[in-house]
Amino acid sequence: MSTMAVPRVYAGHWLRCVLVVVCALCWASSSVRLVAGQAGQLSVDASPQTARKMPDKMFGIFFEEINHAGAGGLWAELVSNRGFEAGGPNTPSNIDPWFIIGNESSIIVGTDRTSCFERNPVALRMEVLCGSKGTNVCPSGGVGVYNPGYWGMNIERRKGYKVSLHIRSSDAVSLTISLASSDGLHKLASRTITGGKKQFAKWTKIQFRLYSSQNNTNSRLQITTTKTGVVWLDQVSVMPSDTYMGHGFRKDLASMLANLKPQFLKFPGGNYAMGNYLRNAFHWGETVGPWEERPGHVNDAWGYWTDDGLGFFEFLQLAEDLGASPVWVVNDGASINEEVPTAIIASLVKDVVDGIEFARGGANTTWGSVRAAMGHPQPFKLDYVSIGNQECWMLYYRGNYQKFYSAIKAAYPDINIISSCDKSTTSASNPADLYDVHVYASSANMFSRTSMFDNTPRSGPKAIVSEYAVTGNDAGKGTLVAALAEAAFLVGLEKNSDVVEMASCAPLFVNDNDRRWSPDAIVFNSWQHYGCPNYWMLHFFKDSSGATFHPTTMQVSNYDQMVASAITWQSPKDKSTYLKIKVVNFGSKAVDLNITVTGLESGIKSSGSKKTVLTSAAPLDENSFGQPEKVAPVSSPVADAKQQMGVSVSPYSLTSFDLLLEPSKHSII
Repeated sequence: MSTMAVPRVYAGHWLRCVLVVVCALCWASSSVRLVAGQAGQLSVDASPQTARKMPDKMFGIFFEEINHAGAGGLWAELVSNRGFEAGGPNTPSNIDPWFIIGNESSIIVGTDRTSCFERNPVALRMEVLCGSKGTNVCPSGGVGVYNPGYWGMNIERRKGYKVSLHIRSSDAVSLTISLASSDGLHKLASRTITGGKKQFAKWTKIQFRLYSSQNNTNSRLQITTTKTGVVWLDQVSVMPSDTYMGHGFRKDLASMLANLKPQFLKFPGGNYAMGNYLRNAFHWGETVGPWEERPGHVNDAWGYWTDDGLGFFEFLQLAEDLGASPVWVVNDGASINEEVPTAIIASLVKDVVDGIEFARGGANTTWGSVRAAMGHPQPFKLDYVSIGNQECWMLYYRGNYQKFYSAIKAAYPDINIISSCDKSTTSASNPADLYDVHVYASSANMFSRTSMFDNTPRSGPKAIVSEYAVTGNDAGKGTLVAALAEAAFLVGLEKNSDVVEMASCAPLFVNDNDRRWSPDAIVFNSWQHYGCPNYWMLHFFKDSSGATFHPTTMQVSNYDQMVASAITWQSPKDKSTYLKIKVVNFGSKAVDLNITVTGLESGIKSSGSKKTVLTSAAPLDENSFGQPEKVAPVSSPVADAKQQMGVSVSPYSLTSFDLLLEPSKHSII
């Protein structure tokens, strides 16, 4: 999220509820007055002379570590605070969310700085006072610690889970590592690790797989013993064996991204890239290499700890797995509360150039060899670097930007550099390949911005609208009307795709247990997920990148709540070509629309076409875990499709017509 995009704060939850209810009543009353029979004309000029190829990377996704989108979300690690570093470097420290099994008469748990990892010095020390016999006998299940993960671990029957931990003890060891129910009473899978006094005298890494005997969506990891002595633990991890493309991403959530066919992935933020303070910014170099050696950091922009399992390498890998171009937002020496002067920015500039070498350098280069050691000897295709996060207003931004621009272009002249300043500030002395735009608005205001770029000068750098979202009362947790307003905005971007190169919504994910921002495209918990209406809206635009744009003209008397666009696109499955016409009806009237298509080089086949509609009973309808597809696209065949046809467009709806074209003459630009 951008620096200036601050969530609205209300006086109290009751006030928000009242506003939502009042708003809902207003929408409901308007829906009662739906007017049928409004007539309109939509003309599509599909002639080659007026056609224009759209950018190949027009629509993509923007990932920010917000709402536990990565830690406890897309990144599949189940253990929270796996290295015991979240409590800070001073020990003893808070080990949250780890908790003790037993009481102070049987076990004393704390942290110290005895870890074998230089950048992660904190380890957990368990002093077990009870034993299997004698006057202080341990409880039957043993004593130790447990970790509930991120609001419960989802453990699935017969699925494998890779467990990894480091152990040290000068005593004999007998540790049972279990996946168990949230109360610890029912074990789903377990393994006991034993060893004599000398076996674990030095830090020793243990790895194994557990296979659960049953399903449990609210599980925990527990480490217990009945043996007296002192045991140190560090870097405790549980990862599902079955992840997206085997690269550590939660399969269901990554698949939802893949289904959008994103052409780029912008990461890691947003305010997350900046930090409230520079010490808590995203420092790429501390997020690469073996995961046990990554120090992690406080995500102070959004209020939680991240172990940085989802680091720079993983973002690049995710982009590759999705077939998307990575767009790296670099920290340019600015946080929310601090700024590095241009006179001393050189070390940060070098750090970013080093980061590009990590991504693009050969396996024999200093940083390329680190990437190769992580299992990716071939360079990643990093072609876009965004300098900062909407910081043009800050004192040193422009001076710092020029330092970054010059250094990056000198080393990698082909990289596209994105400026946080708008188009009016670019010049020969302050160049940019693209400029970043963030748009947050009410639904009505967002709808009106369909013409936002109509009068933009057609020469010079193009825009990347890397963050857009409807906010405010009618946005809710993701409403139909918010999705329709955003759809209208994207129709305007398609129309202006000669000056807009790329676009992505924000935020992408929210863990329902830690909602720092609403609305979001995808909602999840430890075992469920659903797409909000705006997620489903994005499916209407996933064929637009690289497609051919055709001008349209909409005429509806005394009704200005409709916008439309048209493209031709080719199916990658069977190479069939379609004319896609999208119509957004942002108002309460149903419209009988006469569609006329002219200029086609080949005709429309009478069969094989389909109509897809996104709508619902009320404009403020939302999806939920209970009704995950209350607002979702519904498709049906178009009977007797042709170049002139009458269609009915529902109120508060997004409708697309994918009209199958004859194959003989048509070609895409």
